[in-house]
Amino acid sequence: MYKVFIDGKSGTTGLRIIERFQNRDDVELIEIKEELRHDLNERKRCINSSDITFLCLPDDAAIEAVSLLDENNKHTKIIDASTAHRCNPKFAYGFPELSLEFYNKIKNSNLVAVPGCYASGFMSIVYPLVKMGVANSNYPFSANAISGYSGAGKKGIQDYENPQRDIKFDAPRLYAMGQMHKHLKEMQYIAGLDEKPLFNPYVCDFIQGMLVTIPLYVNRLNKKVSPKELHEMFFKYYEGKDFVRVMPFNETGTEDGFLSANHLAGKDYLEIYISGNEDRISITACLDNLGKGASGAAIECMNIMLGMDPKKGLCL
Repeated sequence: MYKVFIDGKSGTTGLRIIERFQNRDDVELIEIKEELRHDLNERKRCINSSDITFLCLPDDAAIEAVSLLDENNKHTKIIDASTAHRCNPKFAYGFPELSLEFYNKIKNSNLVAVPGCYASGFMSIVYPLVKMGVANSNYPFSANAISGYSGAGKKGIQDYENPQRDIKFDAPRLYAMGQMHKHLKEMQYIAGLDEKPLFNPYVCDFIQGMLVTIPLYVNRLNKKVSPKELHEMFFKYYEGKDFVRVMPFNETGTEDGFLSANHLAGKDYLEIYISGNEDRISITACLDNLGKGASGAAIECMNIMLGMDPKKGLCL
């Protein structure tokens, strides 16, 4: 029986982790009294008595939580769902499908940083493009993305679910227009890019789900490829990976030419769609921002760290 502490269990990510533990008999949750959840000594006790601690906290609180680990504590494993440690080389980056190196670092580490939801979609596409030599690190990447409002935090969720809400919430809303989104740093760092990508995210009036699209000019790539050839390369790259699935090739992306952002709501895997023509290619990642984009990814990492089947307790 593994003792698990969720620091920040009342947030969306924490609640979804708890949901995924409902049918598991190998996990015992360490409870903290509501009035003590900000007490440093109590949090320290819970963290150091756990086998796994999930940090579902703002960045500053996550950094503080890591500092509460006893110096001689060799058994507690930290899985941080915040932005705080994703570019910290002491932490394994929690996207095992990117390469065997990523998988092994997660497996052998006591410190893992869960990727951001948008970054998961971006990385699933851009990391292989650079790794396979299709695009150089100086390619001017851009990304357009839409997400359900469950990723907007408690205040954002309340705004969307308010019966008297403003009409502006009825339509997709572009944000982070100053090109300072918090996921940009890890997008550049993990993919090894020379510059941060241009990134345009939209939050929309549905609960959960996400699309991240990377457009490519073929004549600016390192090698000339057709959409079908690139599809074959991606299929081979992710072959046998349960959590990243390259969907059948179609020049229009899907049979009817449409792809819904809530298509994988409730699932813990990611789908990749490749389409286009000889001049321009579009690659889209579809995922649940609370699944492979957050809680599902966190539990997948936990399973790997504990030597279990990565799929245990997850919805595939």
